[in-house]
Amino acid sequence: MTETTPIRDGSHDFDFFMGSWKVHHSRLRDRLAGCTDWEEFEGTCEARKILDGRANFDESSMHRATGTGNGMTIRLYDAKTGEWSIYWASTGSGQLDIPMIGGFDAQNGTGLFYAHETHNGRHVYSRFIWSKITPTSCQWEQALSANGGATWETNWIMENTRV
Repeated sequence: MTETTPIRDGSHDFDFFMGSWKVHHSRLRDRLAGCTDWEEFEGTCEARKILDGRANFDESSMHRATGTGNGMTIRLYDAKTGEWSIYWASTGSGQLDIPMIGGFDAQNGTGLFYAHETHNGRHVYSRFIWSKITPTSCQWEQALSANGGATWETNWIMENTRV
C-alpha cells in the first residue's frame, strides 16, 4: 500500500493581492539580447476574487512614455493538483497568453510559476516569482531562460504598494 501526501489547499494563496495597488514597473527594454537598459514607469492594479474564491481577476493600467497600456490577469485554482494557472492578456496583443502554472511554497511564501513559450521565434522557458509579500506590499518578477532553465534573465519587476 502506497501512502500519498495530501495536496495542500492553496486556494487562498492570492488573497494577499486582493484590493487596490500602486505599481512601480522596471522593464528590460530588450529581452534575451544582453541588454542592461531598464524602462521605469508607474501603474495601478485592482484585484478581486471571482468564482466563489477559487479564482481571481485583476485589471492593470501601465503609464509608459509611449502611452498608457492596459492588461488583465485571470488566475484559476485547480484543487485536484493544488496548482494555479495564470493567464494574461493586454491591449498590445489582444490575445490570452498561455498559462503560467505553479504555486506557493508553504515554508517561505514565495510563488513560482512556469511556462514554455516562444520569444522572437525561439522556444524559451518563462518564470514568474511572487515574493516579499506583506500586508501592504509585494513583488512580482518575470524571467526568461533560453537554455532550459540553467540561467534566467529577469526582464520585468513590479513593486506593488497597497492603496
